[in-house]
Amino acid sequence: MPLKIHLRKGQKIIINGAVLENVTTHNVSLLVMNDAAILRDTDVLTPDDAVTPSARAYYALQCLYLFPGDSQKHLPVLKEFLESYLRAAPSSKPIIDEIFRLVDDGRLYKALKKGQDLIAHEQKVLSHVHQTLSEELRDAASGGESEGDGGLGADAGGRAHESGEGDR
Repeated sequence: MPLKIHLRKGQKIIINGAVLENVTTHNVSLLVMNDAAILRDTDVLTPDDAVTPSARAYYALQCLYLFPGDSQKHLPVLKEFLESYLRAAPSSKPIIDEIFRLVDDGRLYKALKKGQDLIAHEQKVLSHVHQTLSEELRDAASGGESEGDGGLGADAGGRAHESGEGDR
């Protein structure tokens, strides 16, 4: 079944590994008549942007999807990244299991969509960790640490020492 793709001015798309860009001043439509690996620029992750564990897994999955001839190279990397992420974030197991299932079934585009879910999962995990640490630091800072005990709160003796006032 043909797939009709609409490209806005300046939008890029990858079809079977080739990057195409609409350089006209108006929108264009393409009709893809056969099976092809297609990604819009909004779904593409560059190697420079793959800086988190889930993004690295997504990038490996993206390479597996766009370059199926190199699957023996990309599949082990994908598995390593996913297994590593699972060890770090066990709550990701349902997402990762689904990605593995989709990859095993050869449904790589659907696996990529699940890869986006993994990135969202990672953002939630990191947000939760950030919030928890912020609360702990805030509690420790306002927790009434006693003077001079090296804790995180107001330390009148430490302040005087740091400003040089205690050396006079």
